[in-house]
Amino acid sequence: MKLKIAIQKSGRLHDDSIKLLKECGIDINNGVNKLKTEATNFPLEVFFLRDDDIPQYIEDGVADIGIVGENVVLEKQKQVNIVQKLGFGKCRLSMAVEKSVDYTSVKDLHNKRIATSYPVIVEEFLQRNGIKAEIHEISGSVEIAPGIGLADAICDLVSSGSTLFMNGLKEVETVLKSEAVLAACHNLKPEQQILLDKLLFRIQAVKKAKNNKYILLNAPNDKLNEIIGLLPGMKSPTVLPLAEAGWSSVHSVLNENDFWDIIESLKAAGAQGILVVPIEKMVI
Repeated sequence: MKLKIAIQKSGRLHDDSIKLLKECGIDINNGVNKLKTEATNFPLEVFFLRDDDIPQYIEDGVADIGIVGENVVLEKQKQVNIVQKLGFGKCRLSMAVEKSVDYTSVKDLHNKRIATSYPVIVEEFLQRNGIKAEIHEISGSVEIAPGIGLADAICDLVSSGSTLFMNGLKEVETVLKSEAVLAACHNLKPEQQILLDKLLFRIQAVKKAKNNKYILLNAPNDKLNEIIGLLPGMKSPTVLPLAEAGWSSVHSVLNENDFWDIIESLKAAGAQGILVVPIEKMVI
């Protein structure tokens, strides 16, 4: 029994998807223009597909799971389960209008023409806000629609906003925040679910490691309790005596989001020789 996974054959999610699998210790030979391959050290069969097709393949059971943009899952409305957000491929689906437009609120979209490749998501957004508008579905080059008179506004994926800027547009509403997700077929067999659980265990270990840093520091013993109190850790910090009397070495784990604030507090409390080390895997 093998677990079949679909990933993007090219585009913004492809490289990060392959990287994630390799960080999970799964070796994949994805040669040039190959549409299917197998892992050498995990029961995984890999299909390289168009991003927009992945939800359909999962619903049909051709693929058991897939790495795909959350925006694609929501737009295609296929019977799939999102089992894990992956933390890469982050972007937003946003409304944009020409820079010269005096935009004040979402109500300004009423009775306007909106060009987008995501008509389902846009329609839901408009309904939530009580807006009636004319949606023009186009498959590419959405950003040129206002300039050629096709639409008054667009709704498209935005990362840095540079494409909008170059086409004389400004971002005015965030419709959806999206990232890569692991989606699964809704009726996996028990054997497939076991393999998926093993893969999820590895993915979660990799994700936890990226969000945390291992920290080592030297602390004077008379400040030890204060310094330990600043360190959340997983349970409690490890404390080891140093060769120099009156000092201890303290080891712990810090979350990336709290890192700099805690480091500053540790230094103020008397910690010295602070070393920060990346974590490759983190199993809790």
